[in-house]
Amino acid sequence: MHEQDFWNDIENAQKVMQKSKALKDKVERFESLLSRVDDLEVLIELSDDEEDLSSLSEIASERKAIEKEIDEFRIQILLSGEYDKNDAILTIHAGAGGTEACDWASMLLRMYTRWAEEKGYRVEITDFLPGDEAGVKSVTLEIKGEYAYGYLKAEKGVHRLVRISPFDAAGKRHTSFASVEVLPEITDDQDIEIRPEDLKIDTYRSGGAGGQYVNKTESAIRITHLPTGIIVQCQNERSQHANRDKAMKMLKSKLIELKERAHKEKIEDLTGDLKEIGWGSQIRSYVFQPYTMVKDHRTGVEIGNIQAVMDGEIDEFINAYLKGQAK
Repeated sequence: MHEQDFWNDIENAQKVMQKSKALKDKVERFESLLSRVDDLEVLIELSDDEEDLSSLSEIASERKAIEKEIDEFRIQILLSGEYDKNDAILTIHAGAGGTEACDWASMLLRMYTRWAEEKGYRVEITDFLPGDEAGVKSVTLEIKGEYAYGYLKAEKGVHRLVRISPFDAAGKRHTSFASVEVLPEITDDQDIEIRPEDLKIDTYRSGGAGGQYVNKTESAIRITHLPTGIIVQCQNERSQHANRDKAMKMLKSKLIELKERAHKEKIEDLTGDLKEIGWGSQIRSYVFQPYTMVKDHRTGVEIGNIQAVMDGEIDEFINAYLKGQAK
């Protein structure tokens, strides 16, 4: 057996073991849910036999918790794509509209950060370009946690805001747009080979808002993949080496995405068919005035509590999209 064949066999065996573990985890979760349902049925029977009304609140609470976990488990079963279990790289770009659009991008940044924190995911900002007066022109996040990409791929697209702008002294209603790009962070076993001669690597001084966003260093990295023209950059880490590693991860993610979408003709398709950040291309609208409503145009899901959505409660939109894709 050649050495390369040996390592290929090792790699294939590791992939089989990973799939086996994933299946085992699902079976164990299913059995755990069955056990909780059985326990709840016993509690209901005891309460009924003894006419114990004091346990009704406990029964209702446990039933609600089980129903929520069953719904989450159903969604996880749908997340069977090769990269669904990976961490996610999420980038928000403000559309045309100056300060108003930049402010909208910063509102989306807060929404996704809140959503991730509620899920128990870890969020790192790897690149941040502030708006000229307020908000953010573009920002890239690493969202680390199991199935982060599987969930967040539902958010890929153009997001539209309608509100009375706080930056308009006349109090007029404005429409703003921002795009959300989501890529899976590639793991070691999903690696893609990149030739050094295909890369142009530039260094520059970090800028931006500072503080929680960017460490002001001279170690920021910009990498251009010459064959495709893809550009990635990272400025959040303190060392040039660390920034280079993160930028390479983002580049590999984009190249994997391009490979997966090889039937597409344009590199712009990597952003999720966002050829223009504007009218007619939005996946979701967030209306603050003259009424409050968030509507997903792909699934028809509508939520009237817009403040809850902006605080990160977007699972209803995500779940509806994933169920629709499965059908």
